[in-house]
Amino acid sequence: MLDNTHAHIATWAIALILFVVALFLHKSGNKKATKIVHMVLRLFYLLIIATGAILFARHSSIDAMLYGMKFLGGLVVISMIEMILVKTVKGKRAGVFWVIFIVALAATFFLGVKLPLGWWWIK
Repeated sequence: MLDNTHAHIATWAIALILFVVALFLHKSGNKKATKIVHMVLRLFYLLIIATGAILFARHSSIDAMLYGMKFLGGLVVISMIEMILVKTVKGKRAGVFWVIFIVALAATFFLGVKLPLGWWWIK
C-alpha cells in the first residue's frame, strides 16, 4: 500500500493548504472557523507522521542517515506550523518560527526529492 509516496505527499500538501487557510481565517477574524481548521490540521499532523513513519520503516535501509534527517526535518516543520498558529492566534510575534519553518521546509523538501523515492529530475 505505501511502497510509494502518494499518501504522504497528499497529506502534507493538504496540511500546508489548511495552514494557509487557518492563517487567512484568523486574519479575517473568524475565530470559530480558525479553531475548526486548526483541529483538522492537527489530525493531518498525525496522518503525516503515520505515513512518514511507514515510509521510513520500509525504506530507511537505503540511506538511514538521510531518511532520519528527513524524518526529523518533517517533525520540525510540523512543530513550527503549530507554533506559528498558536502564537498568531494569541497575538504574539512568530518571526523566528517563520524562519525556522521556511528553512526546515526547504531542507525537508529537498531531502524528500533527492532520496531514492523522490522525483527523477532532481537526481
